Amino acid sequence: MLDDWELWAAAQQVIKQHGAKAPTHVAQRIGELAAAGDLDGVQTWREIAERIDQLMDYRTGRPLSRQ
Repeated sequence: MLDDWELWAAAQQVIKQHGAKAPTHVAQRIGELAAAGDLDGVQTWREIAERIDQLMDYRTGRPLSRQ
């Protein structure tokens, strides 16, 4: 498992690379890892996804829609 600061850095890098499509990229990555049976990888990317949600919310100033 990555340290907290590494997860934040990874989230920032994904946003930098994928912009508004970052959540879609992360969802695809989680799906790939799940299909491969990599549960540790899935957990890591879920942690990154949580940070991406927070960062994107901060940048847009809009509340996230939770379903």
